[in-house]
Amino acid sequence: MQGHGYGPPAQRPPHPAVLVLLRVLFVAVGILSLGFLAWVMQLRLAAVTRRSLDWALFVGALLLDGLSLVLVGSEPGDDITTARGYTGLYLLLATLVAATVYYLVAEIRHYARRNQAFRAQRGLPAQQSPAQGAPAYGYPGPAAPYAAPVVPGAPAAPPAHTPVPGPPLPHRPAPARIDQVRAELDELSDYLRKQDGQHEGGR
Repeated sequence: MQGHGYGPPAQRPPHPAVLVLLRVLFVAVGILSLGFLAWVMQLRLAAVTRRSLDWALFVGALLLDGLSLVLVGSEPGDDITTARGYTGLYLLLATLVAATVYYLVAEIRHYARRNQAFRAQRGLPAQQSPAQGAPAYGYPGPAAPYAAPVVPGAPAAPPAHTPVPGPPLPHRPAPARIDQVRAELDELSDYLRKQDGQHEGGR
């Protein structure tokens, strides 16, 4: 009887609208700051997933943004004219693009796994996203993998297997409560018939 026991219960993931709003907000911070705050997306991701890889990427994005700031800031004038300035600018933009793409992909996957774990723990059916094979509204579903091609004008092939109805399922006995109600209704009907018989006979 020794063992680890049950794990901690999976928490309900936030509403998808809240997640989308947060994603838009953090990506907007990175883009509107022209990449100088791209590390904010990585900080959010590391705080949410708590994975060491995401913490390392956060530190990397912070260092790359700092390095690009130093390179762009070392320009003698207001315009970028040297190779160091262009290197800093390209480094800043590359960090912005990489951080944005990684943040969106990793956070979407993280919450998809969390949602799946929550649904499995609660015994709910897993939600299918269009990427998992469920057809989008208004589009036909995926074709059968080994379906024969349809040739116009050719007679249709008969179905390979016609389902045959099996024996009827045995009737499940009614619960005792239903039998009790039926008996009481029968008694009530008999009583009312007697009452009607006495009223008609007495006239």
